[in-house]
Amino acid sequence: MSGPDFAPPSALNRLDGRQSATTGWRDFPWWLVAIFVFLGVMTFLIITDEEVNQAFVFIFPGITTTLYLTLGGFGLALVFGLLAGLGRISQNRLIRNIAITYVEFIRGVPTLVLILTLAFVIVPAVSNSIGIDNRDVSIELRAILALAIIYGAFLAEIFRAGIESIPKGQMEAARSLGMTARQAMQYIILPQAIRNISPALGNDFIAMLKDSSLASVLAVRELTQRSRLHAGSTFRFPESYLVIVFLYLAMTITLSLLLRWYERRIRVGE
Repeated sequence: MSGPDFAPPSALNRLDGRQSATTGWRDFPWWLVAIFVFLGVMTFLIITDEEVNQAFVFIFPGITTTLYLTLGGFGLALVFGLLAGLGRISQNRLIRNIAITYVEFIRGVPTLVLILTLAFVIVPAVSNSIGIDNRDVSIELRAILALAIIYGAFLAEIFRAGIESIPKGQMEAARSLGMTARQAMQYIILPQAIRNISPALGNDFIAMLKDSSLASVLAVRELTQRSRLHAGSTFRFPESYLVIVFLYLAMTITLSLLLRWYERRIRVGE
């Protein structure tokens, strides 16, 4: 065999080893290392630097309100999104058009504008119309309702796509077994659709966690509002805003890693 067409096995093994090492370094999650370095530096500063520690102690209690807004808002958004998603595929023209109007209206207006409008226009109007004093509706509840209504429109499209991803034959098979359309949707279609869209739902939950910071425009004392209060009272802007970046990043990166782990489990189970 000629030289250019032949290489000994040992040389091929060394070449494969170098290629695999190069590929391994190229695929190494350097972005994750950079984020953990930042988190580590901030943790060190919180422990050792008095000004950073004071900012952390003042801002950290807002995490309870942030999680309350996120969990409450996302729970309601799932309900709104599922109803609107089912409405989008409904055979009833009126229901379908109501659902489309809701989705397109919400998606066509900036989130901040919607939060202000829902909190200070829609909620007072609805509460007065049903005989409830507007002042009895807390600002936190208004923020939750606003986030739920806004994210419900985005979740509606996720639910619609998930339902439509299930083969039509499954509905036909369920109906042939004597199930009603509602029973087939509840017991056959939705469980499969929710499993398919669970990663997308997880991404939207992380997005809502970040967008809960917009509730600060309503003076809700979540993380962002508390950092603004601390910065305004102490004029320690770097400490205040670096702490809030640290807290949000710690929460979102943890949730993102959990979501990636869950997605791998789903792929393995398929």
